[in-house]
Amino acid sequence: MPVLEKGTLLKRHSPLAPASEQLRIIDSAGVVPSFDDLLRQNGLSPLCASGIEIFQINVGKRCNQVCGHCHVDAGPDRLEIMTQETAAECVCALERTSIPKVDITGGAPELNPNFRWLVEQARRLERHVMDRCNLTVLLLKGQEDLAGFLALHRVEVICSLPYFQERETDRQRGEGVFHRSIEALQKLNALGYGMPGSGLVLNLVHNPVGAFLPPPQAALEADFRRVLDHKFGIQFNHLFCITNMPISRFLEFLLRSGNYEHYMERLAQAFNPQAVTGLMCRNTISIGWDGRLYDCDFNQMLDLGVGFSAPRHVSAFDISALNSRRIVTARHCFGCTAGAGSSCVGATAGAA
Repeated sequence: MPVLEKGTLLKRHSPLAPASEQLRIIDSAGVVPSFDDLLRQNGLSPLCASGIEIFQINVGKRCNQVCGHCHVDAGPDRLEIMTQETAAECVCALERTSIPKVDITGGAPELNPNFRWLVEQARRLERHVMDRCNLTVLLLKGQEDLAGFLALHRVEVICSLPYFQERETDRQRGEGVFHRSIEALQKLNALGYGMPGSGLVLNLVHNPVGAFLPPPQAALEADFRRVLDHKFGIQFNHLFCITNMPISRFLEFLLRSGNYEHYMERLAQAFNPQAVTGLMCRNTISIGWDGRLYDCDFNQMLDLGVGFSAPRHVSAFDISALNSRRIVTARHCFGCTAGAGSSCVGATAGAA
């Protein structure tokens, strides 16, 4: 296992409220209507999947960073990690389908000893592979060849970079993370990632540093592109804006700062029916580190497994039963429908 870089961490992991308690808190916001009620009022209920296009595998909660907004509550001392047996069950399930995309996430997914095997197996099946990377993992001792491995297998790299300035990024992700992230991006660019004509896709992810919604995605992408190119010569393909979800560490921050009810009310008031069409739960199935199935990665962290008689574990994966399943929802879902919407690939409003 690679050694963690000194100075990477904000703090050690401390256990948060269990998922059931987090759900109780989320659903106790009296100023916020039921998410299902608002769907019904807009003629959008029940919310159902529209066919699985993305097979998302969360390989565990181990990470070399402890970020303030992390909905996974990941860190270096987390023990939840996908085993070889469960990883093999994922590959077997994938092999029985024509799902075109495999999205590997964590934690820092690259710290799972089965990560490279999963990439190789998915590419063997001719699936497009995405790696949700925190960037600094590319610089860890023992991972010196990781960027080259990703390029060899033509993996799309989706990188977390909260902002194009040091202060905001380090505030959310830890002291020194911004400069190490820039070094990692330059390393990816040198391999062709994000460069015109290379076919190696490099996308960035922005999360707001605070209790507010992200700005318009297109305008912020233009700012990122201008500043990163001018200051560091960095190129990338797209920027995805993702709303901070009121779960795990961000929920803890909202409660501690007294912003919880205001933030939940802001999300509900910004509900956009047009954002519902492109919700990630509608075209994605999320597999937990232990093989259990979820409608999305956020539901996974709240222990809200797939429901309404859908198969519950990847060992029983049935594409026909999951393709049009009804989605399990709660008030945290307002985070994905506020404003321009939010998903693993950014804004959803107007998405097909």
